[in-house]
Amino acid sequence: MSSNKSFSTETSERYSRALFEITKEFNELDKTESDIKNFQSLIKISPEVKNFLKDPTQSIDQQNKAINLLAEKFNFSKNLKNFFLLLIEKRRIFFVEKIFESFLKLCLKKRGEIKASLISSKELSQSDLDKINKELSQSMGATLKFDYVVDKNLIGGLKLQLGSFMIDTSIKNKLKKYEQAMLEN
Repeated sequence: MSSNKSFSTETSERYSRALFEITKEFNELDKTESDIKNFQSLIKISPEVKNFLKDPTQSIDQQNKAINLLAEKFNFSKNLKNFFLLLIEKRRIFFVEKIFESFLKLCLKKRGEIKASLISSKELSQSDLDKINKELSQSMGATLKFDYVVDKNLIGGLKLQLGSFMIDTSIKNKLKKYEQAMLEN
């Protein structure tokens, strides 16, 4: 295990790679990706489901019944349903969110896409967003998928995050740097 990765991160990546390989082998990548996004939406709007699955006091049998019900309701692929059941059996279900985030990153990488977060101090037009996306995609040599948010607290400028790489041109950040420099002197 890498010294800079936590046990949960290492475990989550291992399980996500296994799910990725299995679904790829069965030509179910797109379906599984869609099912996972639906599941993520469900746990966002229903913290009860999330808490039930992650509750270590729930029996394996109760969790299996819940997953079977969800799998039927949301029409999960057989491999995804079995993957859930494996996580429950191995008592790794509490890693499910990290596993699915890692799985979705693998899907993006396979398509040659990079997930990015863009935060601006003011509303940008669609043509501005398209121009930023096109220029960054060309310089990165991959297609960027933006999560775009407006944050009035930035005062002015942009923040762009590509994985662990962050570009912060916001006035708020510059003021913070000046403040730190003044405190150090």
